[in-house]
Amino acid sequence: MIKKFTKTYADIISPENLLMAWQEFLKGKRNKKDVQEFQLHLMDNILELHKELENFSYKHGGYHHFRISDPKPRDIHKANVRDRLLHHAIYRQLYPFFDRKFIADSYSCRLSRGTHKALNQFKSFCLKVSRNHTKTIWILKCDIRKFFGSIDHQILSGILEKNIPDKNIVRLLKEVIGSFSLFSNSHELENSGDTEIGLPTQTGLPLGNLTSQILANVYMNEFDQFVKHKLKEKYYIRYADDFVFVSDNKTELENLIPEINEFLNVKLKLNLHPDKVFIKTLASGVDFLGWVNFPHHKVLRTATKRRMFKRIAENPKEETVESYLGMLKHGNAFKLGNKIKTTLEN
Repeated sequence: MIKKFTKTYADIISPENLLMAWQEFLKGKRNKKDVQEFQLHLMDNILELHKELENFSYKHGGYHHFRISDPKPRDIHKANVRDRLLHHAIYRQLYPFFDRKFIADSYSCRLSRGTHKALNQFKSFCLKVSRNHTKTIWILKCDIRKFFGSIDHQILSGILEKNIPDKNIVRLLKEVIGSFSLFSNSHELENSGDTEIGLPTQTGLPLGNLTSQILANVYMNEFDQFVKHKLKEKYYIRYADDFVFVSDNKTELENLIPEINEFLNVKLKLNLHPDKVFIKTLASGVDFLGWVNFPHHKVLRTATKRRMFKRIAENPKEETVESYLGMLKHGNAFKLGNKIKTTLEN
């Protein structure tokens, strides 16, 4: 029997929850002009938002689009302050419930997890399967093509409905999810010069939304459960759309690929990236989460190195440098650390 979400719509939209969400949202954003403008009339804005949510007149606004390279080009869609406040209010109620449903070895956008914990678990799995590096082991690494842009709204809504009995919460989540497809559609029309109104895309979550982090994990948890309960794979780690399997049997991993592909295609309408699926021995070096991993050490990926030195050159602040030096402590990068220090001294 599926354990259901017990919080109510009233819990999410209450002024108290909205105010708590504002305090969390505010961290690191106090100097932003749009945030300061919203804060000038904070309680009026919160009470107005609450009233619209209470009488079901709330409509999600559009998005500001911009591109970043981190490390590859990504499209970021940023909602206005009011909508982002609501995202935080939703997130702070939904996260504790869904986080308990996720498997232990899902590491993206979860408290007390992250890339370093994922890499440590990867190392632990490799030690166990190789019997302390006395046997050859194989790694199947996969990546989903255009993951965030391919998430199907109807499938996601169905998963949420299975877990959340309060229809008003589901309706609100559909409003947030659907806001992006409507924006994407109008954005494309605007760029094409077409004045006709087309159909919404019904796919994709914006990378700029906090809610997208948890909803992406809710979506991929369907795959995680399939891997654990149907495929019965013990040595599996996922970070967002990047995942690995560890085995001492290459054929077993080869046989997994069509089953993985079928589940993703049929159940989630996702596709494996054709250029990012491979099976390699650990001894040959496995590129996973920014590091190339070997049996007894790991080295920073070349692209990650270039990006790191570029960012330090652009922003040589102490906190930026310290964060990178801290990251380098997790691998074999003593010389790189010294190179950073020497670069700054010169």
